[in-house]
Amino acid sequence: MRKKLFLLSLGCPKNLVDSEVMLGQLEQAGYCVVETPEAADLLLVNTCGFIRPAVEESIDEILALAEIKKTDPGKRLVVTGCLVQRYGDKLREELPEVDLFIGTDGFQEIAALVDRPPAGLLLQREPAFLMHSTTARRISTPSHRAYLKITEGCANRCSYCMIPALRGELRSRLPQDVVAEAQNLGQAGVQELTLVAQDLTAYGLDLGSDGPRLTSLLRLLLASCRIPWLRLLYLHPGRVDDHLLDLLLAEPRIVPYLDIPLQHVSSRLLRRMNRPYDKARIETMLHAVRNRPAHVALRTTFMVGFPGETETEVEEIADFLRLHCFDHVGIFPFSPEEGTPAAEMDEQVEDEEKEARRDHLMAVQADIALANNEKFIGRVEPVLVEGLSRESDLLVEGRTRYQAPEVDGCVYITAGQCQAGDIVPVRLTEAHPYDLVGEIVTEKDG
Repeated sequence: MRKKLFLLSLGCPKNLVDSEVMLGQLEQAGYCVVETPEAADLLLVNTCGFIRPAVEESIDEILALAEIKKTDPGKRLVVTGCLVQRYGDKLREELPEVDLFIGTDGFQEIAALVDRPPAGLLLQREPAFLMHSTTARRISTPSHRAYLKITEGCANRCSYCMIPALRGELRSRLPQDVVAEAQNLGQAGVQELTLVAQDLTAYGLDLGSDGPRLTSLLRLLLASCRIPWLRLLYLHPGRVDDHLLDLLLAEPRIVPYLDIPLQHVSSRLLRRMNRPYDKARIETMLHAVRNRPAHVALRTTFMVGFPGETETEVEEIADFLRLHCFDHVGIFPFSPEEGTPAAEMDEQVEDEEKEARRDHLMAVQADIALANNEKFIGRVEPVLVEGLSRESDLLVEGRTRYQAPEVDGCVYITAGQCQAGDIVPVRLTEAHPYDLVGEIVTEKDG
């Protein structure tokens, strides 16, 4: 009988790709995936350790699986990812129920490691792994969409961020290797390919001054594979340039959607965050985006409660939101992470105040999002069908080019025939703050 595996992947899409690599390795070793931990021989958690709430979620999930293991000591419990890279020794001391800990490098060897006798083994080394198109990987997203990670690590040094310590220095995949994986995914039926990295615009900076950059990689992908939708997550504000924007508008297969985490608009706080741009640079970049002839959806994130942030600077974000009318916005409270410069700064903000600031800005954005969505009423937009709605079996849901999977809203389709993975024309009839409603346009509708 094949061994049974239960995998829980936490955190971002980049972490999900690592989970899919582990799935691929373990399937080659004879494991099959099951839906419940009770049915599994191997319990695997790929953790996030970026900020405190993610750490707490990871610990809760590990403890829940440890309880299940108590009822069947023959199960093996393995914990991988950023949490292990950050707190490996402490975890091994406090969680003796766990058989194996693997940090952000070594997970690609998991098939060999899980066969070792249980001993609380900790594999925590300097991150150096960079996946290859030949690396075994089993896609866990719906078959019509997938993520493609083009770099590992990070070249930036934001004062609040643990990523360089957890993931290492920037490491870019070679263009032809990225293309080879994209071709494999296209042949498997992927309709939407989302390029992910800690910072897509840093692609190639480690490959030499004359090496490839993001725009050249995109041109190569467009010429080499036929996947209908290519989406970009995430872009550094200081490196979004005219070359990228011109390509975005010239190539309809690159969806008109930019995820550009700004973090703040106060030039004073941006300096404290060690973000290498100021408010004027943001304004120039946004003007360059909005000055294009076609609509480009803009998503961003802002951090509230950074040390020293004033009420005036919170209102500066609110005014900025009203002025620029972003399509999608995430607001999250600053988390003082041990080992980062920001955690040692003076003028720390109380947690309750951070949450109040977050709620205030999200209320501002809700009105903006509704007004943005109302502009779509009456338009016909191509929609990638996801399948039955999570809200009701009576509805089908999908996404326009302006909505990214998992993080944005969706389109509820109330009439018409379609299947998951289809890209269909939908006339949008109703708008809500984050979602749209519409009907498939048939040939007789004209």
